[in-house]
Amino acid sequence: MRRWSTLAGIVLLGIAAIVVTQRRHEDVMVGPEAILHIVADSEQELTRMPVRFTRMSDQEEIQAGDQIAEHYAAPKEEKPSAETLDVERYLTQVGTAVAIHAHRKLPYKVHYLRDRNIVDAFALPGGHVYVGAGLLALMDSEDELASVLGHEIEHVDHYHCAERLQQAQALRKLPLGDWMAIPIQVFDAGYSKDQEFEADREGVRLAVAAGYSPNGAIRMFETFQRLYDEYQGRSRTPQQELSQVAQEILTGYFRSHPLPAERIQQIQTLISSEHWPLHAERDLAVAYIFTTDKAAAALAAHAYPQAQQLALQSLRAHAEQAHALNILAQAQFLQADFRGAAASYRKVIELDPSQTDMAEAYAKALAAADRATAATEFRRWLESLHSTESWGFQVPAAGLALLAGDSAPAQRVTAQAEASAGEEWSPHWLAELAWWYYLAGDNAAALELLNRAVQRRPGETRFLVARAWVQIQNRTLADALQSLDAAYDESSPNDAERHMARAVAYWQAHRSEDAMGEFEPVVLTSPEWRNPRWVQALYTPLVAESVQQMQAELDRRRKQARSQ
Repeated sequence: MRRWSTLAGIVLLGIAAIVVTQRRHEDVMVGPEAILHIVADSEQELTRMPVRFTRMSDQEEIQAGDQIAEHYAAPKEEKPSAETLDVERYLTQVGTAVAIHAHRKLPYKVHYLRDRNIVDAFALPGGHVYVGAGLLALMDSEDELASVLGHEIEHVDHYHCAERLQQAQALRKLPLGDWMAIPIQVFDAGYSKDQEFEADREGVRLAVAAGYSPNGAIRMFETFQRLYDEYQGRSRTPQQELSQVAQEILTGYFRSHPLPAERIQQIQTLISSEHWPLHAERDLAVAYIFTTDKAAAALAAHAYPQAQQLALQSLRAHAEQAHALNILAQAQFLQADFRGAAASYRKVIELDPSQTDMAEAYAKALAAADRATAATEFRRWLESLHSTESWGFQVPAAGLALLAGDSAPAQRVTAQAEASAGEEWSPHWLAELAWWYYLAGDNAAALELLNRAVQRRPGETRFLVARAWVQIQNRTLADALQSLDAAYDESSPNDAERHMARAVAYWQAHRSEDAMGEFEPVVLTSPEWRNPRWVQALYTPLVAESVQQMQAELDRRRKQARSQ
């Protein structure tokens, strides 16, 4: 008799589900995705039915969520960065504003996952909500964030997370209370199509109740639609800021969630039926952090104008960012905007005077802009900082004095470095000072200092490449090539410079084919070498002339190839 009752209950539930589906009459795209959703929904509903009759209490759910969150918590940073703290505070602020309108008054907590590859958000039972840095990087409004947080809160509010927890426990045959044995991926895998749509609808309601525009949800789904279109077309170019890991995560997201177009359509229908006004959205207050990340990626890809534009955009939102200023300074310097670079480097040091490593870059930017006034300008700036005797500023100050014809400070710095031969900084001082001698035209002193630096650090690529430039200037080309062979390191940031030094050495040795083989890949990937102002400011006339001649030869060969 009990079996017949159970069967009758299942049949009645099935009929009710058909009636509800017919009344909803949701438009679904025809295709394999729709079939997969039907199978997934059916499977989900079959496992959900027993759970509904034995729903856990709120207190049990909170306890379970706390245990899982504690078990899977990331190791604490010794000292979280200011940016991380800003994002965590901001997520808590927006999450609290949205969660207060949820039906179930649970202790909702929003957590920040700092990994830029996590382009996702998910929730645990009891109120823990997680947002990945990669997802935040796709947003530009607080309204988008509110819609995402509302969606995840509703997965908790409507018991989706709790039911998933009980299903996982039953499938794994875990004893009651053994929540930590359930992997967090169980809650990051997406829910049934009906549950996802429900979280969309109710999540937008929460966001609107908190004063946000429902258009935030639409714009978030439009971003997903763009990414979905790229995924469908297997495009790898428009979204270069996303790593391969992030793209794989998105691939899983699209397989486990309804299509973005369907979700947009549902929200548009809801806006129309509820007569919600589409007021202006609020800026995402922490967007500057991710804009700075994009600027850094553009700089690494040698897209200097884009890096400059993104860094300036980030600084307009949040002015006192040493990292963004540093990116801006490098982008300006590599485009031969030496005055702009000097101003940006100066601001970096003024924000944090302990960053004395930036003083060398600042001094080189000043010298590249105007050698005649660089030493005086640098000295006056140091006086304004009350840092004329600062340990970290001695080498650039001595170098600029060398360019102005005063060698006494350089001699003092050399003596100090020699007296501290066992110190970590000593060979670096010698090599940096040697480059200033090279720029001042004293190749003998430059070579002597570089030889000492290389003796103390035989494998230092930067020292070997610098020595090669001096040897090229001295026309000891075989020695230069030997130094460059010893400096071989494809992973080094100096590797493009090493290849260019080889190109100049070969060109001076009248080995034009070898020279062009080294030259062409460098100018294709490092556009600063195609800028005569940049080369002339940083290297000798011999190098500038060689680069110019090789560029003319490359242009001639390309023109000849096009005419054939």
